[in-house]
Amino acid sequence: MARTVALLALAALLSGCGVVETGTSAAAGAASEAQAAEAAKRSEDRVKAEIDAANQQAAEQRRAAEEAAK
Repeated sequence: MARTVALLALAALLSGCGVVETGTSAAAGAASEAQAAEAAKRSEDRVKAEIDAANQQAAEQRRAAEEAAK
């Protein structure tokens, strides 16, 4: 019981000085960074897919040009 009261008193003291708010802000910032990293990964995957498609199209065009030259 005394431990619970001590923890509640500590939480009340910390909330008064902004430590709890700092922790909340840090958690929100980390979540935001995680979302940004996920969006960057999706963009990277999309660009890689576009590059692969362009490379495949260029290879097909080379094959067609080689066949036409024969």
